[in-house]
Amino acid sequence: MPKSKLVQRVLSLTDDDLQALCEAADAAILDGGGFGWVQPQGRQVLERYFKGLLLVPERMLFVVRLKGEIVGCAQLVRAPRNNECQAMCITLMHLFVAPYARNRGLGSALLREVENAARSMGFRVMNMDVPDTQTAAISLFQKAGFEHWGTHPHFARMGDQTVSGLFFTKLLDTVRSAPVEPSFSPQVETPDMIASSPASSRPLTLYPAIDLKDGACVRLRRGEMDDATVYSDDPAAQAKAWCDAGFKWLHAVDLNGAFAGQSANAPAVQAILKAATVPMQLGGGLRDMKAISSWLEAGVTRVILGSVAVKNPALVKEACRAFPGRIVAGIDARSGHVATEGWAEVSDMQATELALRMQEAGVASIIFTEISRDGMLDGLDIEQTVTLANTVSVPVIASGGVGNLDHLAALRKAAEDAPGIEGVIVGRALYDGRVSPAEALKVLA
Repeated sequence: MPKSKLVQRVLSLTDDDLQALCEAADAAILDGGGFGWVQPQGRQVLERYFKGLLLVPERMLFVVRLKGEIVGCAQLVRAPRNNECQAMCITLMHLFVAPYARNRGLGSALLREVENAARSMGFRVMNMDVPDTQTAAISLFQKAGFEHWGTHPHFARMGDQTVSGLFFTKLLDTVRSAPVEPSFSPQVETPDMIASSPASSRPLTLYPAIDLKDGACVRLRRGEMDDATVYSDDPAAQAKAWCDAGFKWLHAVDLNGAFAGQSANAPAVQAILKAATVPMQLGGGLRDMKAISSWLEAGVTRVILGSVAVKNPALVKEACRAFPGRIVAGIDARSGHVATEGWAEVSDMQATELALRMQEAGVASIIFTEISRDGMLDGLDIEQTVTLANTVSVPVIASGGVGNLDHLAALRKAAEDAPGIEGVIVGRALYDGRVSPAEALKVLA
């Protein structure tokens, strides 16, 4: 595999990855170069730190692996929404490689891929600072073309000593830099070790769609309720079938509820929750805190807020504060303009504008659907999806139009340059048998 794939942006951490990352951070702190901490903070503190970091819309976490295990990381931090004059700038923070994994070129690989990610998201300036005690890091940044523009004489306090801090900046050109080839020693990195590393930068999540109308599983064409195909009158059995097929998430929408403004398929949703063995996200008709909290308490992992995101953004903020990491914004658009009320109304607001507002509100992710393609099997709107993913820092889930494996492969390829793309929702193509679960999961891996 290309060695540059040892570096990846992560949107979630498995228990094993979290443990490895905490161990690497502990080692870096003890070595004098980690996060501003002088002494190790204990596993619980580090776990809370990294879990919380993933919930912050303005922060992006990148990791580097050795033999499949995380041994270092870096963060990109974008300016807050109200700092428009510095929207072209991004800050690099807390880049480190654990002492036991150094001298293999991993730091250079991590830095280069983080730069490429920032460049692909449209940032033009990267800034960073570092204590003058971290000579290896300073050398790394200078070799990578960062310009030292200033020194703070009282930058940090380490024990009884005050140390200076060096400030660096770099203009990011518009051409993606070539991946760094880490200088692995044959005695250290064998072919067997490389084979055990991740096969791709990050697998995309496939969310099988369970759209509910009058208690049955259906699929609409272009969001028209009068143009629905019924695929199953037993949503719970369908949910279990998708779980058994290997999918890690379910995506359910109460279509009647989306039009009515309140839940209308509660018995079907409850049956799905009882049958499912994987997490589920639910949308459709969730317009107040009572509805949101009741479904989250009932076992739904994440709720999707669509029309209310446009008409009552204050509710989205309130929900994000009450249930961090469990609120998803559903942005449905016709030709780039946001649609509401079950796609029955089209507003003047651009999808990217709403996405930025939802990011500021604190949503965990964004589902983007181009309605004109939904259920038509003609392919996703890759261009709009990439634009949206590169506009915001929260994960983006693509939806609308998947008809074959080539469409999934196109999204997988697009995600290499738009790391914010986290997954894809597939409906009719799965129900019609045009895409098999096993083949789809393989393409997105």
